[in-house]
Amino acid sequence: MLPPTLGVLAWGLVTGVAMAKSGLTLTQSLLMTFLSYAGSAQLATLPLIAANAPFWLMLVTATIVNLRFVVYVAGLRDMLETRPAWQRVALGYLVGDITFVLYLARLSRAPPVANRAAYYLGAATLNWTAWQLGSCIGIFSASWIPAAWGLELAGSLALIALLVPLCTQRPALAGILIAGVVSLLAHGLPLKLGMLCGTVVGIAVAFRLDQRLRRAATGAP
Repeated sequence: MLPPTLGVLAWGLVTGVAMAKSGLTLTQSLLMTFLSYAGSAQLATLPLIAANAPFWLMLVTATIVNLRFVVYVAGLRDMLETRPAWQRVALGYLVGDITFVLYLARLSRAPPVANRAAYYLGAATLNWTAWQLGSCIGIFSASWIPAAWGLELAGSLALIALLVPLCTQRPALAGILIAGVVSLLAHGLPLKLGMLCGTVVGIAVAFRLDQRLRRAATGAP
């Protein structure tokens, strides 16, 4: 987890600054970062909050952006299904993009992990700590962090590092490309609906292509 930790901290810092500058109070910003723990959804809804958009639009936007976590949890099913409910809730709360990718990568290597839940918990806790540390620093220091630092670029680079390995899979690559194209074409829509449209279309294309490839592999019609 150490190599991507600085990127996670920077991305959390960007999100913390965005929360503080969007009009949220200190208490609201802290509650959002600890209860949500979903940077992409936070950044997607903050412009809507600042624009006084309808609550239903904020809810739909956050839900769509976070749909990928349903896929993540499906990938963690073998580890989670034998755990008590409270452990599933706790481990589910700690699910993150980088943690999930690195956890699956470790499972593919020898020797096998003796205790998957403990291994995952250690990685996820470090990721959570880096995120919250960066987010809190951003919240408390937003007033004097200059835009010239380019922190948004550091956070974006951390996400790009996640996307590149996924591009080896045709459904993920198709979803990413389509989502980007649709988001750009719909950029002019009000209330930041362009990104929402791109996310929905990208997910739909990725799932549809994945289904077709699976049927082709099994010979199903």
